[in-house]
Amino acid sequence: MSELVKLSVAQCAELLNSGKVSSAELCEAFIQQVKSADPVIQAFLALDEEHVRKAAAESDKRRANGALLGKFDGIPVGIKDCISVKDERCSCASKILENFKAVYDATVIAKLRNAGFIPFGRTNMDEFAMGSSCENSAFQKTRNPRNTDCVPGGSSGGSAAAVAADEVPAALASDTGGSIRQPSAFCGVVGLKPTYGRVSRFGLVAFASSLDQIGPVTKTVEDSAIMLDTIGGHDPKDSTCLEAPCGGFAEGLKNASLKGLKVGLPKEYYELEGMTDSVKKTAQETIDAFRKAGAEMVDVELPHTKYSMACYYIVATAEASANLARFDGVRYGFRAPDARDVLENYMKTRGEAFGNEVKRRIMLGTYVLSSGYYDAYYLRAQKVRTLIRRDFEEAYKKCDILLTPVTPAPAFKFGEKSDPLQMYLSDVFTTSLNLSGNCGISIPAGKDDATGLPIGMQLMAPALAEQLLFNTAYAFEQR
Repeated sequence: MSELVKLSVAQCAELLNSGKVSSAELCEAFIQQVKSADPVIQAFLALDEEHVRKAAAESDKRRANGALLGKFDGIPVGIKDCISVKDERCSCASKILENFKAVYDATVIAKLRNAGFIPFGRTNMDEFAMGSSCENSAFQKTRNPRNTDCVPGGSSGGSAAAVAADEVPAALASDTGGSIRQPSAFCGVVGLKPTYGRVSRFGLVAFASSLDQIGPVTKTVEDSAIMLDTIGGHDPKDSTCLEAPCGGFAEGLKNASLKGLKVGLPKEYYELEGMTDSVKKTAQETIDAFRKAGAEMVDVELPHTKYSMACYYIVATAEASANLARFDGVRYGFRAPDARDVLENYMKTRGEAFGNEVKRRIMLGTYVLSSGYYDAYYLRAQKVRTLIRRDFEEAYKKCDILLTPVTPAPAFKFGEKSDPLQMYLSDVFTTSLNLSGNCGISIPAGKDDATGLPIGMQLMAPALAEQLLFNTAYAFEQR
């Protein structure tokens, strides 16, 4: 195995710009690593090797001519299979879109290309981003590189596993209820959920439009900042995209320090039943490290946290039922071959091509939006969502940032959580952040005593406070 695949994005850039390695050599090293590792890990659904080689050659030509697009020109980035890349398959790991090719680049892809980054393959996921284990993909089950008997987490399991297995230095993913942070914690890498609206969702196949957010999975906090510098910012094609200034996050890491920082510890997160001893131990060790570095630990309350899971699974499924109504076999995607009329085509297409978890969430969402139940469930959930957001606002009056575990336990084995409710509880620490619209990051913090599996800790900051988030995470990482 080439040592090049161990490099972070920042390290790749340093070697490229010093002339010690070419983009062609770098990309070839990652292609060979995918060929070596992915038959077991199965992080990638597709990788167009020739396209990557061509893009790398073009990058090297720009470098030779002094016409670089940026300091990161020529570095490959994995792409979750729900983000559109022109002329590449965008299946969302679903049979219903198995042969669908995107006809345009998502805004984040256009921004990557403009900076010289090279889109590198399609990473596996839970079908339509609905899942916490990557077991719901219609095509394959991605394995955790830290222990191949265990899941990588979800829904962005392919992106997290690809970075952890050194198959790519960074990857783009999406986070609706923890889908970047949870798999990053399971795989021992860094996962960022930006502020809602910080990154354009144009070209992201929607699951729950008021919750979805694109973000990076990386090896280091610095790389996460680099990626947000690249993909963030206003986009007129996305009406929910914020006009706030975005950038300079990587440069801002120079000022990183934990001294004098007020760090909130939400009691509702630390008193949760079902948290393993290793997660509790890692959390306490992290708290101690913050104190030692000069941070002040503050007890705070998020009283409506106990309603966050119920609230999330009402809002998310309601939006999913509406967003997935477009997949009907009429205009594109899979179509049932033996349907006799329009109604039968609709029912057979969706019945045959959607997986069980997707069907489950569509039915739940349709139910909570139906006449007679809208007020009892959906409307009430939206009111609770407001209360959850206010809880965060009140907490941030007492502290600068919040510190919590990412998951109650490390990665679990395949088939271990066959009960959907047990699976949903894997995201108990992450969903409230999406409901609030604030930003958060998962950082490696320890290992399970029995299995050696990674354990992540989560930092949560107010909306548009990514610089504070990065600085805090970086200072902890560099301790």
